[in-house]
Amino acid sequence: MDKLDTLERLFGQGRISRRDFMSQALALGATTALATSLAGRAMAATPKKGGHFRFGSAHGSTTDSIDPATFENAFSQFLGYGIRNHLMEVDNTGKLVPELAAGYDVSDDATTWAFKLRRGVEFHNGKTMDSGDVVASINHHRGKDSKSAAKKLLEPIVELKADGKDTVVIKLKAGNADFPYIMSDYHIAIMPAAGDGVDFKSGVGTGAFSLENFEPGVRAKMKRNPNYFKSGYGNFDSAEMISIADVTARTNALTTGEVDAVDSVDLKTVHLLKRRKGIRIEETSGTQHYTFCMRCDTPPFDNVDVRLALKYALDREAIIKTVLRGHGALGNDHPIGRSNTYHAGDLPQRQYDVDKAKFHLKKAGTPNLKVDLSAADAAFAGAVDAAVLYKEHAAKAGITINVVREPNDGYWSNVWMKKGWSAVYWGGRPTEDWMFSTAYAADASWNDSFWKHARFNWLLLAGRSELDQKKRRAIYVEMQTIVHNDGGVVIPMFANYVFAMADKVKHRDKMAANWGLDGNKGLERWWMG
Repeated sequence: MDKLDTLERLFGQGRISRRDFMSQALALGATTALATSLAGRAMAATPKKGGHFRFGSAHGSTTDSIDPATFENAFSQFLGYGIRNHLMEVDNTGKLVPELAAGYDVSDDATTWAFKLRRGVEFHNGKTMDSGDVVASINHHRGKDSKSAAKKLLEPIVELKADGKDTVVIKLKAGNADFPYIMSDYHIAIMPAAGDGVDFKSGVGTGAFSLENFEPGVRAKMKRNPNYFKSGYGNFDSAEMISIADVTARTNALTTGEVDAVDSVDLKTVHLLKRRKGIRIEETSGTQHYTFCMRCDTPPFDNVDVRLALKYALDREAIIKTVLRGHGALGNDHPIGRSNTYHAGDLPQRQYDVDKAKFHLKKAGTPNLKVDLSAADAAFAGAVDAAVLYKEHAAKAGITINVVREPNDGYWSNVWMKKGWSAVYWGGRPTEDWMFSTAYAADASWNDSFWKHARFNWLLLAGRSELDQKKRRAIYVEMQTIVHNDGGVVIPMFANYVFAMADKVKHRDKMAANWGLDGNKGLERWWMG
């Protein structure tokens, strides 16, 4: 079957004719009926140009910007991947591959990386991309005044330089075998150099689509880049993204044909949506997880026993059943999912335990704890329902949770990392170092629990430069254990990405699961069938 699969893929890519496909398939032992079926499937999966694509997003805020350093929600990420590219990308099969890079060389100690650039790639304004643009784009997130969420990821860089027009050399203070993954981060898009920095305000990139109009919190309009360097990608003539925060309105927009795809499907009614003619449900599982993050620099969350009491005061299985309705898996108060290489699968699963919650409350000197929990469905679909359930579970342990229903608009700028305790979604990251560096390192821009742990931060540096796989595993398992026992996040569940689209919207046989919507690259990967 492997040879037949390869043959089908070659035919679907247009690299062999239908006649050659049929004859070779029969020669491999396929029946005429099977060969015909495979040919039909391959043809259906062949990208076609044309059409206007409309996407209804659960996210988007009036505070959004097209500066990738500020990207903090799925609307921005989806748009960003549509109009810009990165040195590396995670493809639709989940494999890390070069994008604007043609390849790279690395020193034996993983401290020096030389990225060879694709030649002849043009920005939307006609300028040919070169090493100067890459250096300027990376530097956009560096420096003491940078507010970029990627600043911490790039902090290990000690030297960044262009070596001619087509090579960028990056030297790190210590080895990092996972460094190429960082170059696929949605913040680190390649933009045209301008003056002492980059031109981000125009939205100009090298992506499959050029930006025509952007209204923060409302919509974005794009048209196809006719000079896109990826063959078979960027197939829609034009595309439009519309922010529709309300799940009912978003679902109605899909069922009435106002949009062609939506994210964050209402899991309570997804079974009804499945029955609608002309609509299909898509689901991928990866690293996405939902959290309740506490500010560890703010009482009472600065007390580890308060944090542990809150972790034991939640019935995770009940929340998964009610909120995810089977579309996910249990979380264990750390952000590393089962798909990660060094997942701590042997770490005992934390259970709902009223007695242990009371024990830690007593130890903390707060037997009658009262706390506010901020939530909005902008955090994740069902976040308010999850918070209300949390309130009910915690009450049995003597904890009073006041659920604060926050507005969807402005949630990420006004609530997240501002309020003491709030609901949050994280897409996760494909490597342990990337996830921990982004949200758990002491000085990370997105350390949303404001948590600092000396041993954890020492291990973070040690794991990054450790090339022995057994030693790396031991390091990352210990780090997961520390977050589990001491961290300022309650992580009850890992959620599948569940989204929906009209049948006329087509995609390749596999979709990436590192983010929803085909790794947030649906704009360039999908087409109208």
